[in-house]
Amino acid sequence: MVLRRCLVASSFITFSTFGCGNWANSTANNTTQVVQESNISQQLIGTQSPQKAAEFLKQANSLLDARRYQDAIAAFDQAIAIEPNIPEAWINRGNALTSLQLYKEAIASYDRALALKPDKDVAWYNRGNALTSLRLYKDAIVAYDRAIALQPKKSEAWINRGIVLTKLQSYAEGLKSYDTAIAIQPNMHQAYYNKACSYGLQGNVDQAIQNLDKAIKLAPDKYKKLAKTDTDLNKLRSDQRFQQMIK
Repeated sequence: MVLRRCLVASSFITFSTFGCGNWANSTANNTTQVVQESNISQQLIGTQSPQKAAEFLKQANSLLDARRYQDAIAAFDQAIAIEPNIPEAWINRGNALTSLQLYKEAIASYDRALALKPDKDVAWYNRGNALTSLRLYKDAIVAYDRAIALQPKKSEAWINRGIVLTKLQSYAEGLKSYDTAIAIQPNMHQAYYNKACSYGLQGNVDQAIQNLDKAIKLAPDKYKKLAKTDTDLNKLRSDQRFQQMIK
């Protein structure tokens, strides 16, 4: 399955992917969502040193974008020391920690953001991804549900919710989540691939083949490569249609 990672709270949004059976290889929305920083300087007005805090935030987000995660965390900490009440700083700090696989610390950072702004959907979404990485699946579903309640058309949250439900062997509910993502974005190849994985795990070879075919048509190189080693598709390997598909 493929998971979409965290969404960031800075001036950019990144999307990366994982695979099905293995969260680290999943085709979910393992995306770190970055928060927009357009209003940060206004939020900092009235602090002791708003300009300095804004400078540290800008530097931190640039370091995060450059994947210099330790340096980014240090810069976020400097910004937070000056102004601790900017949720975007806590979210992106959490994203840097997630990138270092420091999931418990990342969750604590997302929680600080949510204490300041409970309706921050990216914080709930990223929290769900960190919880999934810790295999705390039921807690992850709660976080994805909160993100979806705030942003019902957040297709990446629907996909990752589907993966977690599949992990819990709630296959029918997981498939509904994938279908919702597809209804929002019909060309969402991750959803088709994850549906193929779900059907593969259930032994429904025909449905698995149909959905894998759709995923491969949308992103051929990616899914031909992933399907060759994904254990969720083991029940398809003797099928000639599958063998032909991954050539």
